[in-house]
Amino acid sequence: MPDSVSSKYTGETSVAGPVRIPAGSARQTRAARRIFVKGLKLEAMIGLYEFEKRGTQPVIIDVDVDVLDPEDLTSDKAEDVFCYNKLCQNIRSIISEGHILLVETLAEKIANHCLDHPMAMAVRVRVNKPNAVAEADGAGVEINRVKPV
Repeated sequence: MPDSVSSKYTGETSVAGPVRIPAGSARQTRAARRIFVKGLKLEAMIGLYEFEKRGTQPVIIDVDVDVLDPEDLTSDKAEDVFCYNKLCQNIRSIISEGHILLVETLAEKIANHCLDHPMAMAVRVRVNKPNAVAEADGAGVEINRVKPV
């Protein structure tokens, strides 16, 4: 498995705050909603250090995906939404592919998966390793990515 990920979604980035849709974007003319998964707790083979390569460790993942509303806002059809259950399945699949060196790599893979969905406009991914720093509640990365218009 490669140690790095190249992203085709290199839009606006920041360390915190909401994902912003570019001003004047055609995407601003259609209503949007935010799909989220908060506190997804998984075991992952992740880390640079030798001791991290010997087993799994917990990661906590938060994902916010800004998606276009379906044409029919009252539609009750699964195919008209970005499914958070499928998102969680795909995150589990990414983690099961094998050892990942960096939390940044995991975050980029998750973001790329989300932005490949036709309804997705922007994504925020936060990957937290709660055991990374003994004196802290956690350490990790948060990225924001915007799909190019």
